[in-house]
Amino acid sequence: MSKIEVNAIEPQCGTTLTLGASGDTVTLASGASQSGFGRSGSVNWQTGSIKTSGFTAANGEGYFCNTSGGAFTATLPASPSAGDIVAFSDYTRTFGTNKLTIGRNSQPIGGIAQNAELTVNGQSATFVYVDGTEGWINVQETQTSQTGIPPFIAATGGTITTSGDFKIHTFTGPGTFTVTCGGSPSGSTTVDYMVIGGGGGAGAPQCDNGGGGGGAGGFRQSFPNPSTGGFPISAQAYPIVVGSGGAGGTSGSPSTSANQGTNGVNSSFSSITSAGGGGAGGGGPNAVSSHDGKDGGSGGGGGGGNADSDNFGAGNTPPVSPPQGNPGGVGGSSVPGTGDQRSGGGGGAGGAGAAPSGSNSGNGGAGVASAISGSCVTRAGGGAGFFKPSMPARATATGGGGQSPGFNGTDNTGGGGGAKDAPTSGVVSGNGGSGIVIIRYKFQ
Repeated sequence: MSKIEVNAIEPQCGTTLTLGASGDTVTLASGASQSGFGRSGSVNWQTGSIKTSGFTAANGEGYFCNTSGGAFTATLPASPSAGDIVAFSDYTRTFGTNKLTIGRNSQPIGGIAQNAELTVNGQSATFVYVDGTEGWINVQETQTSQTGIPPFIAATGGTITTSGDFKIHTFTGPGTFTVTCGGSPSGSTTVDYMVIGGGGGAGAPQCDNGGGGGGAGGFRQSFPNPSTGGFPISAQAYPIVVGSGGAGGTSGSPSTSANQGTNGVNSSFSSITSAGGGGAGGGGPNAVSSHDGKDGGSGGGGGGGNADSDNFGAGNTPPVSPPQGNPGGVGGSSVPGTGDQRSGGGGGAGGAGAAPSGSNSGNGGAGVASAISGSCVTRAGGGAGFFKPSMPARATATGGGGQSPGFNGTDNTGGGGGAKDAPTSGVVSGNGGSGIVIIRYKFQ
């Protein structure tokens, strides 16, 4: 019997391969067992059949793909066995413009049950089928490691909760929303958001002239998604800013700017900024600018003073569409039969602040209810104005707005502050509530 003996390249293995002549047997010396191995090595490149449209690959073949005329899909073999191998290469260096999609044909790619994409000019990749767990794995590629594309967004940051198929990231203070995977059209590529600025502080009273209610922080959200979809994101870090509430005004004599409430601070996520609520006007017997409510996400209510029909703060400042808030209520009108002046309520995301009615100052504007967090919560309500403690009626507020007399807006609602009652020097009205940022997306 004729035979050929070929020594192994690696002497430490101690392997000798014996090849018999035609009809003879092939034997392997110790250390060279092929048990459990499938096909390995290179593919047969199909140079005479350049692919320009979708096709199904065969085991052991390599394909040059020309996507200059448009993107298409190369489908991996069906029912593969361990060791099956296929390869693809960019024939015209146009994958960056027109991608080649690798169809998984019911098997995972790199352990992920999604198609892969070749999207770099000049890119090539070789896939070997291993098993049903990892599926097809790249063993050689000229650019980056290829796996199936995860279909859903993945991210970190804030307090994370789930509601059904959605993850919710809630930020009650500054932080970072870090997207680690931008998802894919087959799963999710956009997020819903709610961004609320800090509420404005209430105005302070003076000489039985009530301070106005603070305006709510600007309210912006994309929940539920409009028909055009949610907010598109990509794999990167997004800084989150949560605005603090504005300070309430302090009463003094004579009336000064200290009587006015301070505006709340803006909140932001990516390109979405919600303005802080407007501080409210302070009370006083003189027609001075400190009686005026300030502009903001929602406007501050006007303070009690000499009658002034335009002393409320404007809402939706700066302007966005849809509007982020509403104006405050006008103050300055006298209670019939007295010289005492009533004040206006702060504007809310759901409605304008109210003007005085009867012997009462104005209520805060309504907030807006949203279930973006997984349960329905009303936020961004305006703060209540106040007149004087001897009057039986009290102005009210909703959506986190401060009640009178002198309640702070609720933190993380952007509610405006409520006006204080005592008409003595040094009295401080309610502060605005801090804002909030909530981000929601489909994760499964």
